[in-house]
Amino acid sequence: MSQAPNDRKYSAEHQWALPEADGTITVGITDFAQETLGDLVFVQLPDVGSTVQANQQVAVVESVKTASDVFAPMSGQIIAVNDAVADAPEKINEDAYAAWLFKIQPSHLAEYDGLLSADAYLAAN
Repeated sequence: MSQAPNDRKYSAEHQWALPEADGTITVGITDFAQETLGDLVFVQLPDVGSTVQANQQVAVVESVKTASDVFAPMSGQIIAVNDAVADAPEKINEDAYAAWLFKIQPSHLAEYDGLLSADAYLAAN
């Protein structure tokens, strides 16, 4: 059974978005996504400084079974990436909610309100 912490919101494409105290949004893939993909072997992260639109493909996670696109849950600028998961993708399998992929400085904070609550995300999956 997948889990989904209540301290963040979720996209229908299986990304989580966690608001930080400084106004940025930390993004990763959900527990459901990593369970579905299986053992992750490769992560391609976006370029720091790139501007993205909500629902734009910005990263890729690859498992022994398949590759899957990762989409930006919100519009904004990529301000950081987690090189530790690029070097050790299995960290996502170990704890999908600790192994973040990238951080966004949102350009439209209202987009966060359009994301799914934990309960709504779990009910949809």
